[in-house]
Amino acid sequence: MNISFTFKNFEPSDHLKGYAEKRFEKVAKYVSDAEADLQVNLLVDKFRHKADVILNSDRIHISAYEDSEDMYSTIDMVLDKLEAQLRKMREKMKNRPRQARPNKMAQMNYLSFEEGGGAAPTIVGSDAYEPKPMSVDEAAMQLDALENEFLVFRNSETEGVNVIYKRKNGDYGLIDPGN
Repeated sequence: MNISFTFKNFEPSDHLKGYAEKRFEKVAKYVSDAEADLQVNLLVDKFRHKADVILNSDRIHISAYEDSEDMYSTIDMVLDKLEAQLRKMREKMKNRPRQARPNKMAQMNYLSFEEGGGAAPTIVGSDAYEPKPMSVDEAAMQLDALENEFLVFRNSETEGVNVIYKRKNGDYGLIDPGN
């Protein structure tokens, strides 16, 4: 990870440079990209010490800003903000399903059977439909409300695409491909 510093309105001491470099090296454990850039802008404006940090990677763009009356505490506070944002982003990525999902659009085709002999069915129309995430009970209530014969939905418990349908006896059937 590349860390670059910009100092404005003051000359930094060697101790401050070393302290800032050591503190911001902690960010590397959150970023797997070796080409990530961390731009640290430190500024003194009268008695306010300000720090603005920007982290750029191939999938991450995060910035944090903090100011106080002491540059060392400003560096610590802005680092805490940056780490909190990175932890939150890492947690989001961890909670996502790991498998690559296919296209979310399910293609529904309507078939027409010609009356008469063994003619092949033809497709007379198609619809693009994005399955909504819901529980099986919610899907059953939705199926009743829509008065359709079936409903395609994304099962909120298994994250898979399921089909719920009405059976001839009035009960419901559930198709779960188990992907």
